[in-house]
Amino acid sequence: MILDDLHAVLLDLAGMLNRPQPDLALLQAAGVKLDRALFPLLSRVALNEPVGVGELGELVGRDYSTVSRQVAKLESLGLVERRKSAVDSRVNEARLTEAGRALVERLAVARRTLAGEALADWSQEDLETLVRLLRRLAGSANSVT
Repeated sequence: MILDDLHAVLLDLAGMLNRPQPDLALLQAAGVKLDRALFPLLSRVALNEPVGVGELGELVGRDYSTVSRQVAKLESLGLVERRKSAVDSRVNEARLTEAGRALVERLAVARRTLAGEALADWSQEDLETLVRLLRRLAGSANSVT
């Protein structure tokens, strides 16, 4: 059944994204020295800033106390800053610093290079279709949860 095939492909992709090797390869390609455990947090802050620490934990599938410690580490590295939310002073939000933005941009350049190599035999039309359909799938999946 096609939905079983879709499920299997999604598990394959999730497994690939959760393995340490792709993150390590990206960090190396970008010339960035960063604890691999901090990398997903930095990426999510970049995509969702400002983002509450609790929400960040949900996005990366980690508990609040772990994420809070890891965000503190990113803050000590000068990559993020934490502030109280303007909407709810009980919420600490993380934002990229200028150094964090520069590092994220280096990672983006390396990601584009690596992805470009991996997808070199895909047409532009196929890539655009893939992105469109994945966005649609993500939207559908988010409406269920």
